[in-house]
Parts: sequence; structure tokens; C-alpha cells
Amino acid sequence: MSDALIQRMKELEAELEKLRSQLKGSSGAGAELEAMSSPSPNESTRCKSDGSTSSGKKDRKKAGKERPFDFSGHPRRHVALRLAYLGWAYQGFAVQENTDNTVEARLFEALLKTRLIQDRQSSNYHRCGRTDKGVSAFSQVVTIDLRSTQFCGGLGITLPESVDVPTKSKAAASELPYVKMLNRVLPLDIRVLDWAPAADGFSARFDCQSRTYRYYFPRGSLDVALMADAAKRYEGTHDFRNLCKMDVGNGVLQFERTILSATVTPVQPQHGSSTDQHDLFIFEIKGLAFLYHQVRCMMAVLLLIGQKLEAPEIINQLLDVEKNPRKPQYSMAVDFPLVLYDCHFDGLSWKQEAEEVTYVLSALQQHWTQSAVKAHVLHGMIQALEARGAASAGHCWLVEGSRQRKYRPLLERPCCESLESRISHFVKRGRLEREEGENGGETVHRGKRSKHSHNSSSLPASSESPKQRTDQEVED
Repeated sequence: MSDALIQRMKELEAELEKLRSQLKGSSGAGAELEAMSSPSPNESTRCKSDGSTSSGKKDRKKAGKERPFDFSGHPRRHVALRLAYLGWAYQGFAVQENTDNTVEARLFEALLKTRLIQDRQSSNYHRCGRTDKGVSAFSQVVTIDLRSTQFCGGLGITLPESVDVPTKSKAAASELPYVKMLNRVLPLDIRVLDWAPAADGFSARFDCQSRTYRYYFPRGSLDVALMADAAKRYEGTHDFRNLCKMDVGNGVLQFERTILSATVTPVQPQHGSSTDQHDLFIFEIKGLAFLYHQVRCMMAVLLLIGQKLEAPEIINQLLDVEKNPRKPQYSMAVDFPLVLYDCHFDGLSWKQEAEEVTYVLSALQQHWTQSAVKAHVLHGMIQALEARGAASAGHCWLVEGSRQRKYRPLLERPCCESLESRISHFVKRGRLEREEGENGGETVHRGKRSKHSHNSSSLPASSESPKQRTDQEVED
């Protein structure tokens, strides 16, 4: 290394040391200047009172943020909330242990942000159903206790213990605008439609009278008349173990369900006599409750019938669990066309706010405009290719997985495990237990209670397990 370079390095080090000493000196002077310019306690009080400085306000805001919200001074009201959401971007409705990308997670974030609840565990929360990944809803219903303004009492109102009698008898105030508060902080693809006061024991889960699903699909090369005839075979009370995912591990051991109606109709009634392959149809099914993946399995079989790969009688054969006790292996219909369209309850008086209905409508119109334009762009491209002589393969794009080159009839395929085999498997793993029945030693299988179960004595009744499924809950 040259002498000139060594000399230059020494000069730079000396200059750096000089700058450091100057910086220390200026820091000390700055601190002294700050102490001299700081107002005395009296001056600070004066500034706060005459508004000449904002430091006092900032201090108060900071102190306010640190002070927790006191829920004990507010009434609570048991209400039902009706939600609409586009489920395509979410991993389902219900909160899950392995992801926070669920509709319910966004809902609770909004409830906590608006201070309508203190926490989920104490909110007395129930959902009507747990829609699957990619499934949407127009009428999902939940019941929950929310903060209220109604010190005078009323339907679903629980007053705080600290409220005295004169306060209880004062004139009623207007209720909090629940719908508006939540919609201002929820994502645009999740909307609260309306709310209703509910009696304390009312549950969205157990008091639902019926649920209605809709599955949208294009005509394509399907025989929709044959599908409509076949759908009627689902109606009535049947054992649907061959038309669902048997969720034995979570205690679902009974697979009888009642279907009130099942229809296949065009979205536009005037298209009933049309033959355009781009016409849209709806498979609408109404039932008391549904099993895990039941609607998507039912739709998958209808699509096979519409392609004339199976006869309508296959439904009767799958419902006959005496002759066919094990489910044939087949792929479900895809998730995104499925919508929880309606949940029916008796005794609820829904309260709508005109401004919020308009607000929700505007958001949906925006979604529709974008989707409709994209659909017509694609339609135009398809027509252009068809005009050039391209021929459609006639493939049904609404079934998961790849299509077999040679179709194998359902009843000739390998079958899944039997119900009895699944029960034995989960008994060995400790997920289920056997008990002696009261009628002469008959063995009864019963799912063990989860430590997070909403019936557990260790937790409030609102804390439903993210993984818990029961016979009374919508599962698709």
C-alpha cells in the first residue's frame, strides 16, 4: 500500500472523529434547548384549555387508545345478521385452524374493530351453516350478542348489572346502525344485508327451518330435461351416504336427510325452449339440513346423467344403501357455481336500511358489470373460433379432476370404505367411542366432545369448534 494512500486514510479518520465530537455537542445543546422551551405544567394546562397547541389533544388521544373499551357499561342485544358474500377468494365460511382466509374471520375482525363485541368467546355466536371453500351465499345467517343502546330493555336485550332503575325507565334511543357499521369495514365481497332482534335462546344453527342451495351451470351439451326428471328422485327422506363425504371422524354417523324440493330450471324462463349451449340453468335444492359436500356430489351425478353417461335410475340405486352400502369413487362438481341462496326462519322481523340496501346493490352491480363484460369477451372469442370451423370437444368443465378416456359406470367402480369400517377406524384412533345402549346391550357409537365444542362445560356456549360438524348444520 502506498504512503500517499495511508496518509489519506489517516486524514479521513481524523475528520470522522471531528464530526463525531461536533454531533455529540449539538445533541447536548438540542436537549438543553428542548428542556428550556418545554412549557411548565401551568402553561401546558393553559394551552389545552385555549386550544393554542395540539400537543395536549395528542396526549389525550394517545391515552384514549391505551384505555380499553368498557363493555360493562353497555347493554347487549341478541340479534340475527343476514350476510351475502362471494366465496370464490375464501377458504370457506367458518374459521379454520390452518388459515385465516375465511369469511367468518373477516366478519369477526369487523365486529371487533367496531367494538360491537368484546371477543368471540363471550359473544354467544352461532352460524346457520359452514359453506365450503369457493362457495358463495346470498342469505347466510348468524346469531350473536352485540353492543346496544337500549337501556330501556326490549327483545334480546341484556342490561348491565350496574344500571340503576331510573336509567332503565328512560326513553328509548335509536339502536346502533349495525349494518352500516359493519359494511364500512368489511371487504366489498362480504356484505351484511339486514339484521333482526332475536330472543335470547334463538340460534341460527338450531332454529333454521330450511336451507336452499342453488348451483348454476350452462346448458352446453347437457340434456337438461333429463336432469330435471332425475333431480326429482332426490326428494323425500333418504340415506345420502353415497352422495356426500362421510365425515365420521367428526361424529357424523347418521346420513338420513329430508329434501323438500329439487328442480332444474333455466335462469331466464324464456330460454326454456331454446337450444343455445350458453343458456344458464339452476339446480335448486331445498332441505332441512345437508351433509358435508352433499350438494356438490348430487350435482356431479346429475351432470353424468345430463351427459347420458348414467341413467336417471342411478340416483335410486345410490340411495338404496341396502344394495349399495359403499360409495362408488367419483369426482364432485366444482365449488364456484354453488350458492347458499336462502335460510328460512320463523319469528324474525328483519330490519332493512334503505341507504344500506342501495350501498350493497351498488357493490354487487360493480361486481356484476366486471364479470358480465369478461363473460361476453370470452363468448365473442368462442364464437370467432367456431366461425373458423373449430369444433367443441363437448367436455363438461364443472367436474373436478380430468375426464376418463373411457367412461366407467359408477356401480362398476371401486368403492370407498363402508360406514362400519370408518367407525371402527376412528374408534381405534380414539376419535369415537363405543357405549353400551339401554336396549339390551346394543352398541352405540358416539363422537367424543371436542374440548372446543360449543356444548363443553369449560367454554361459553358461543365457542363453536372450527372443525366441529353435526347433523344439524349445513355442510356444503
